[in-house]
Amino acid sequence: MAVSRLDVFYRRLLLTKLFIGGWGKPEDLKRIFEFRKIIGDRERCKSLVPKDYPVYINKTEDLTDCQIHDGFFMSPLEHLVPGILPPEAVKASVCCFRFQFIVPKKWQRNRPVCIHLAGTGDHFFWRRRTLMARPMIKEAGMASLLLENPYYGYRKPKDQRRSSLKNVSDLFVMGGALILESTVLLRWLERDGYWPLGMTGISMGGYMASLAVTNWPKPIPLIPCLSWSTASSVFTTGVLSKAVNWTELEKQYAINSVYEEEIIKLLEYCGADSFKMMPNLLKNVNSLEHLLGLSGDHEVSVSQYSKTQMEAEVDGGLQGYRAGEREQQLSSVNSKGTSLDTVTRKCGAHNSHWKKTLYRPSLHKESISFMKGVMDECTHMANFSVPVDTSLIIVVQAKEDAYIPRTGVLSLQEIWPECEVRYLNGGHISAYLFKQNVFRQAIYDAFNRFCLKYPNLH
Repeated sequence: MAVSRLDVFYRRLLLTKLFIGGWGKPEDLKRIFEFRKIIGDRERCKSLVPKDYPVYINKTEDLTDCQIHDGFFMSPLEHLVPGILPPEAVKASVCCFRFQFIVPKKWQRNRPVCIHLAGTGDHFFWRRRTLMARPMIKEAGMASLLLENPYYGYRKPKDQRRSSLKNVSDLFVMGGALILESTVLLRWLERDGYWPLGMTGISMGGYMASLAVTNWPKPIPLIPCLSWSTASSVFTTGVLSKAVNWTELEKQYAINSVYEEEIIKLLEYCGADSFKMMPNLLKNVNSLEHLLGLSGDHEVSVSQYSKTQMEAEVDGGLQGYRAGEREQQLSSVNSKGTSLDTVTRKCGAHNSHWKKTLYRPSLHKESISFMKGVMDECTHMANFSVPVDTSLIIVVQAKEDAYIPRTGVLSLQEIWPECEVRYLNGGHISAYLFKQNVFRQAIYDAFNRFCLKYPNLH
């Protein structure tokens, strides 16, 4: 698949790193994977969110052509998986609005509402409001509900830099939260008599909208734009893979055996494009490095450090570890009978094991493979229920998208056989900048298709 050079160039301009904190706590990953088994099955989710789940409007602004309502609610994920969300993402305070509901003052036909989920970097609401919601009021008299993603805007953790999620697990938490929060809003809109209802999103927002619709028990229009069947290729072969902090990920993967020995056993997705299929994956990685003009000096693999550099880093990092482990074990000496000599021997053994594992040549490949596995587990559409009516899905994709590689992964047509895919010339960035009108037209077409097929489903 040819890739857009504009996509590659734009990625070079951005210097921020993704996942600087690593994979996330192993305990959190285990909880997320267990919850994924529940939320991936629509039948098991029917009672997760009560039909009368409380939603609040706390501010209304009158404009010439529409009203903008600011609202909030408690994320259901906090009730179901307590403590998994950062505090900022759980509940709105007086000044923190979780969503905006933009309603036309005059409806053209019915009272249609489309929920828009945010793409990468889309903090607050102004971008979706300006480029999508306000034009949709004028063009089709269609209302829009803009939900603020966890980890974005007012819901961004204090220690997170810009849009760069700190941990890999944060992306999965975001997805689980948005599936449940979308259900809350769809039921709230149903109760208030809005119809028809649909969902859309651009880039990451398209992924999240797709995940949310897999959980909805009724036919619903879905318009994912510039997204595909899984996020695994985004972070392993797409241009964003070069923004991933592989150094930290490899180090954690090597040091903590729980990822290799326990977490991998929890991964259930075993499709043709599963994380075990490494040859094509590594070939794609090498091709991308060539396109980006990266030499061996620029690669981030820990396994490529010199032995001297590695030992210096390991020994330096171990000082903090030794102090922490020693303090922790000494604090429980009375209950476990652990002596200082035992602690010292354990630290020495750990130091030797750390150095040995970090030197293994295959570490970078193993980390990429693990990344693909955990991403497919939590974001692959084949791991979730098929939407009730896939003929109501219109996918808009860019032919030369370097951010969302389609090579080597199942296509959405294979997973959702009746969905329609519309291809645009160019790449991810050019489509986002210049094709918003195409995205809106796909929304109108999907809604019209729904009205023709289900005129009495409300």
